[in-house]
Amino acid sequence: MHLMEFEKAFEKKISSIASAEDPAHDLLHFKRVVKASKSLCEKEGAKAEVVIPAAWLHDFVIIPKNDPRRSQASQISAEAAILFLDGLQYPQKHFQEIAHAIEAHSFSANIEAKTIEAKIVQDADRLDGLGAIGIARCFATSGLLKRPFYSEEDPFCVNREIDDRQFTIDHFFAKLFKTAASMKTDAGRAEGLRRVEVMKRYLQDLAVEIE
Repeated sequence: MHLMEFEKAFEKKISSIASAEDPAHDLLHFKRVVKASKSLCEKEGAKAEVVIPAAWLHDFVIIPKNDPRRSQASQISAEAAILFLDGLQYPQKHFQEIAHAIEAHSFSANIEAKTIEAKIVQDADRLDGLGAIGIARCFATSGLLKRPFYSEEDPFCVNREIDDRQFTIDHFFAKLFKTAASMKTDAGRAEGLRRVEVMKRYLQDLAVEIE
C-alpha cells in the first residue's frame, strides 16, 4: 500500500479519536501538525515514511493536561499507535523510529528527540501552540479547565510569580514564549519566532483593552 493510502486510514482512525469536546486537540489540530510536519520534512530531507505516521498518530491516546498520567501520554500513544500500524500491515522496519518520534514529541515526557524525524514531529506539534492558532488553543484549554483569562491586579506577571495553573495569560510567559527557542530544526525555529511576535502583538492589544 502506498503512503497516501495509509494516510487515509490514519485520518479515518484519528477522526474517531480526536475529541470535538476539546478544540485544542480536535481533528483540525492533527491536520495542522501533519501539514507542518510535511513542510519541515521536505525542508530537512527527512524520511516521510516515519514523519507522516508519527505526525498523524502523535496523540493516539489523548490524556487531559490535568490527568496524573499526563507525563506518560506520549509513551502510551506510541505503544497503541504501533499496534494500530501493525494491524494495517505498515512496514515494520519503521516502527522503532515512529515510536521514538511519538514519544519524544511531548513536553511533559521530557524525552530527547534523537532523530531528525522526531525533531520534525516535535517542532510541528509545538508550532501549533504558537501564533494565532496557539492563542486560540490556549484559551480553549483554559475554558475546559475553568481558569480565568488573567490576573486583574497584574495581568502580565510584572510584579508577581508566573502561575499558569491559576491564569491563562501566564501560560504565554511560563511556556509558550520559550517554545520557539526549543525548536530543533532551523525552519521550525524561524517559524516559531515569527509566531511568538504574533502573540506579543496580541498582548499589546490586550493591554490597551484591559488596563
